[in-house]
Amino acid sequence: MMVLVSYDVAVSTEGGERRLRRVAKACKNYGQRVQFSVFECVLEPAQWVKLKNDLEKIVDEKTDSLRYYYLGANYKHKIEHFGAKEGYDVDALMIV
Repeated sequence: MMVLVSYDVAVSTEGGERRLRRVAKACKNYGQRVQFSVFECVLEPAQWVKLKNDLEKIVDEKTDSLRYYYLGANYKHKIEHFGAKEGYDVDALMIV
């Protein structure tokens, strides 16, 4: 399934910049950055539970926010892109 994760971390608060880096790193481990604070994550249900739990431990719920958009398994028909920074096809064969 695909989940779009967006976040807003108050960097002006104590520890804000560290929380911002930690949230971005956690998201990067599971998906691709498509905007500064937005990640597309293709996950198995167990991975999603872990990522969500990790993110919610990092943020300060009084000053920061997380938003999750569940696009499901048929996500390719729900995303349209225009402009720079074209993403990669997560289902395609990758040669490293």
